[in-house]
Amino acid sequence: MLKSLFNKWVFLVLMICVLVSLRRTPEKSIESETELTQPIFCVFLQRDLAQEDEASSGSILYLEYAYYRETCPEAEKIVNSRMAGIYEEDQDVSAGLLRLFFHDCFIRCVDFFCSSLTEVRGISFLEFKGFSLLGNGNKSYLIERQAIPHTTLKGFDKIGLIKEELEMACPGVVSCADTLALATRDGILLAGGPYYPVFTGRRDSIRSYYQEAMAGVPGPDDNLNRILQLFSVRGFNERETVRAHNIGKISCQFIRSRLYKFKGTGQPDSTMTDDFLNEMRLNCQESNNISVDVAPAPMRSRKVTELTAGMSYYQGLTSSISAGAGFDTHYFHSLLKGRGLLYSDQQLMTDVKTADIVRAYASDDGRTFRVDFARAMVKLSILGVLYGSQGQVRTNCTLPVNNS
Repeated sequence: MLKSLFNKWVFLVLMICVLVSLRRTPEKSIESETELTQPIFCVFLQRDLAQEDEASSGSILYLEYAYYRETCPEAEKIVNSRMAGIYEEDQDVSAGLLRLFFHDCFIRCVDFFCSSLTEVRGISFLEFKGFSLLGNGNKSYLIERQAIPHTTLKGFDKIGLIKEELEMACPGVVSCADTLALATRDGILLAGGPYYPVFTGRRDSIRSYYQEAMAGVPGPDDNLNRILQLFSVRGFNERETVRAHNIGKISCQFIRSRLYKFKGTGQPDSTMTDDFLNEMRLNCQESNNISVDVAPAPMRSRKVTELTAGMSYYQGLTSSISAGAGFDTHYFHSLLKGRGLLYSDQQLMTDVKTADIVRAYASDDGRTFRVDFARAMVKLSILGVLYGSQGQVRTNCTLPVNNS
């Protein structure tokens, strides 16, 4: 019965998605100083989503397209408009929110932001201070943001700004979880990525998952078996794992161990060619005060940076790699040349099945990857969300729960 209702619901979503793609009006578009020229892809979800287990199907049945159409009809427009202004000032925001969204959804996929973030007990928050990822906690309790994989996440302040405007328009209505989901989608679109529908109605969590964060996020030096296993237990197959990469920045701290003391050997990663190793070392010099355990997520950023200096997949590695910093397939072309910045990146070429997927994404104009990426984002966003009377709707994402 549930499967039948779910399939009918997905069919309706497809029709809505087609109409959105074909009849998108200027006032509902994300605007910026430079007009977006990338085509907008309507994502056909039935093949992927109809195959999900009943738990995932059940979760999406409790979300809606345009959930706030009556309670806060301007909600999505507010997010669109605010994101356009933020992106105009800081184009790195797209990658930052994408990584934040991935981490949030990946740890548990049962709570806040589709999964994980907020602990309610006496927390003194840092930086963006508001989702459970944030904060320095108290001496007796560790919150999720203190977990090493989350220490470099960015974008909390941007979500706080957007939430403030939503609260002015519709106090206590739009959750922090939905704010992040919508802002991430709009950021991807602004960066030239594909359009995909965001189903809303999420509720915010009242707890955090420190231990899960420590163990559950793929690390920069993980091998392919571990990466696939971490995705598999969350319902993602090999193709969905490979499609989880594209835009943004990555700090040198995530690759230094590969360049100098890989996995405790005192030597660089032996799989790197000498010329590539030398290029990387020029941009990321050895430091004595680094942590090699910090784990950026897949769907992570792709440019190597240390403050404002660095190198990238699309500039400086080789003249034959596609130029341009947009949402394209330069990442996959780099892997084909054996020039993956992270060990875990290049691991995708060590298995026949995942290597074939990389080749497929690099072989056309990016259309295949864009559609697959959008499908994966929809699937990620609906895993085990809180809904109905579960959790809460926070009115201020920048304060501990007791003060929101």
